[in-house]
Amino acid sequence: MSSEHHLDRARRLLADHPVVDGHNDLPWALREQVGYDLDARDIATDQTGTLHTDIPRLRAGGVGAQFWSVYVPTRLTGDDAVSATLEQIDVVAELLERHPADLARALTADDMEKARAEGRIASLMGAEGGHSINNSLGTLRALHTLGVRYMTLTHNDNTDWADSATDSPRVGGLSEFGREVVREMNRIGMLVDLSHVAATTMRDALAVSVAPVIFSHSSARAVCDHPRNIPDDVLRMLAANGGVAMATFVPKFVLPAAVEWTLAADRNMREHGLHHLDTTPAAMRIHADFEAARPRPLATVATIADHLDHMREVAGVDHIGIGGDYDGTAFLPQALEDVSGYPNLIAELLGRGWSERDIAKLTWQNAVRVLRDAEAVSRDLSVRLGPSHATIEQLDGPAR
Repeated sequence: MSSEHHLDRARRLLADHPVVDGHNDLPWALREQVGYDLDARDIATDQTGTLHTDIPRLRAGGVGAQFWSVYVPTRLTGDDAVSATLEQIDVVAELLERHPADLARALTADDMEKARAEGRIASLMGAEGGHSINNSLGTLRALHTLGVRYMTLTHNDNTDWADSATDSPRVGGLSEFGREVVREMNRIGMLVDLSHVAATTMRDALAVSVAPVIFSHSSARAVCDHPRNIPDDVLRMLAANGGVAMATFVPKFVLPAAVEWTLAADRNMREHGLHHLDTTPAAMRIHADFEAARPRPLATVATIADHLDHMREVAGVDHIGIGGDYDGTAFLPQALEDVSGYPNLIAELLGRGWSERDIAKLTWQNAVRVLRDAEAVSRDLSVRLGPSHATIEQLDGPAR
């Protein structure tokens, strides 16, 4: 069959079973680029060249639900991290208020289904990095009250209570307070997100959690040996837990040849006095100059499909999803350069013999089911348990 035939089938499929994307960094891009001036970056219009994301391209991509990341970098600590997270939540609220015909606030699985029925994009939030709660379970609960439905336990650096995939081990996975964070997330119905965490932290969290967990934007370590990816033993544990691993598109995590190139590109950014995750137009010009002198290895839709094939084989089709990481990375695979590209990935999977039933699970059903299951666990636990007021000092001892 022709690729055009598969693409037509993909678009029809996505009309019924749209993509739930686990991770999009549009809020931080809006902060960095325009200081949250939404007139300067009106996502109702095509923002190609400045952003990966806008409403027309979300529609073209068949996106039916988006977890907007309310990320703040780990250089922000303590109350500064909390305040910046609140500002991220605020801009998501402003986006929803400005675009009610297209974006619908979603707090539950039922909200997601209702938005789909209305032809709107269900908008959820995920906090990226446990530093956002400043070692406070009360702050964790407050974020949930404000609509945050998952928290990534770490970002690129350790927290006081959890080890990151890209930092030196500190507590050996989760500390006792880290375990209490997971238990409290289960109780309130906030999904535990294990992207960015060390494999030891993944295993500890899966041992503690009685609710399904997610990886909002991580791929398979057996396909690309990068610490941001998921080892096979953890994928098998995830299946037993009932959770979902959402494959990411970031080339340096999915394409082995891109790993070394990215390290050099990151060094180049730092030599220009910029953070390697900076995606402002000025930073992208520096990236473009570097790439012109040293062409980068290119990931493709086939690269992502290789990860999904492996993740389906190891974890099972009920435990996979998609988390592109748009507007949180400088580079993306060919044919997945922005949020309009999802049909190209689905067409690739159809060409590999994936059934429409399996693709419906990948795009929509698995993510909705995981949130619904976490809500059921929360209802049960909340009847039996009150809020935890434990402190990190009580559970882990004085700071060292």
